[in-house]
Amino acid sequence: MSKYGPTRGELKFRLGFSAAGLVLMAVALSLHGVKGIAWAEIVMIAGGFFGGTFIWTLWKLIREEPE
Repeated sequence: MSKYGPTRGELKFRLGFSAAGLVLMAVALSLHGVKGIAWAEIVMIAGGFFGGTFIWTLWKLIREEPE
């Protein structure tokens, strides 16, 4: 693991937090639906943030050796 990078514990926390954000966003969309252009913007920004963080963190966890 990199000397200056996040620890595996922090990466696991980020992965869980990102997954929870994606699930909550999916639940909100399924309950309320897309009503107007603002929802599309919210989905793009929040989905980009949580999805990007999820993918980046998963990539780092897979690539790095255990401590």
